[in-house]
Amino acid sequence: MQARLPEILADLEAFVRRESPSGDLAGLKEAAAFLEEAFGPLEGRLARKETPKGPVLLLKREGEGAPVLLLCHYDTVHPRGSFPEAFRLEREKAIGPGVYDMKGGIVALLYALRHAEATGRKLPALEVLFTPDEEVGSPETRPLIEAAARKARAVLVLEPPTAEGDLKVARKGVGLYRLRALGRAAHQGVEPEKGVNAVLELAHQILKVAALEDRERGTTLGPNVVRGGTVSNVVAEAAEVEIDLRVWTLEEARRVEEGLKALTPVLPGARLELSGGLNRPPMEPTPESLALFELLLSVSGVGPKVALALLSALPPRLLARALAEGDLRLLTSASGVGKRLAERIALELKGKVPPHLLAGEKVESEAAEEAVLALAALGFKEGQARAVVLELLSQNPRARAQELIKEALKRLR
Repeated sequence: MQARLPEILADLEAFVRRESPSGDLAGLKEAAAFLEEAFGPLEGRLARKETPKGPVLLLKREGEGAPVLLLCHYDTVHPRGSFPEAFRLEREKAIGPGVYDMKGGIVALLYALRHAEATGRKLPALEVLFTPDEEVGSPETRPLIEAAARKARAVLVLEPPTAEGDLKVARKGVGLYRLRALGRAAHQGVEPEKGVNAVLELAHQILKVAALEDRERGTTLGPNVVRGGTVSNVVAEAAEVEIDLRVWTLEEARRVEEGLKALTPVLPGARLELSGGLNRPPMEPTPESLALFELLLSVSGVGPKVALALLSALPPRLLARALAEGDLRLLTSASGVGKRLAERIALELKGKVPPHLLAGEKVESEAAEEAVLALAALGFKEGQARAVVLELLSQNPRARAQELIKEALKRLR
């Protein structure tokens, strides 16, 4: 591949110069055209679907077994023209919008597939999904991603976790909220006293939102987009702010959301409306999860990806119990863990799970069983449904079956 580096960089430059920030449909269509030109000649069938957020492309390649999903997004952050030069090489670095996140990963995939075809390398069945709205939370494509992931045996995201290429064992959660202030319109010059200024109300609320931030805990809130009013001589009837939340723990996410829901108007006659929520939950590292991660890596044939898949699918205490008891039903609920691998994991770790990881009473109840059966009837894997329900029950032991089902559906869909 080193000999093809000039060719790789030329394709990367062509792709990056087709700037494609989220929401810029013209730019996204240009970038999608590059993807069609590049991936279209490869083996398989490339399909394109137009959406309000931009084109979605899916490359399906035949192979053995359930497909491996390669998840890619081609939208970027900065508006077109934000950089004096869209692409440049500086020493041994390529610099430009999307080089790192994640057009570089897409070009690497392109050359990996070309190399596999040229050398006759046997590959599993593949589905490569290119989405145009990841940087804004995947509002349009999330159902497509989840549907593709459910039928895949593994999902690989070709985006580097850090500049050093470290393995990511923790990740911040992301919340997307919109706070809307509603007032009353009036003529600013004739009868301003009859109006309630929504922009002024929102200004008060933004300060309250900012006060919920806790940098020491890594919790940040960005009230970064504001809209309001119509014309300068009319008291603003409505205004809104978009808020970006980043948190390391679910506890912090709940604290902030409770704070946002508790906001009350400052101006008489004003009203507030809050929408949105946690878009992607945090992947929290704990001493227990790190211990389980290292334990799983001791199993022959288990690498970081499988270990992380198990930790993502099952809460640490439930995973520890599944390993100790050899519960194949729970182990195979993780993406990429089939029956044979689950049997090997259970066999090699028999009697090796430290007792402190098993501490705590088994969380079970009739409500949990009822919720699991209902979710299974809706088509979800029983092991996956049980893991989610027990996690919810550990947070609220008095939850009723209906509450468990409602909350579980939010996480499973």
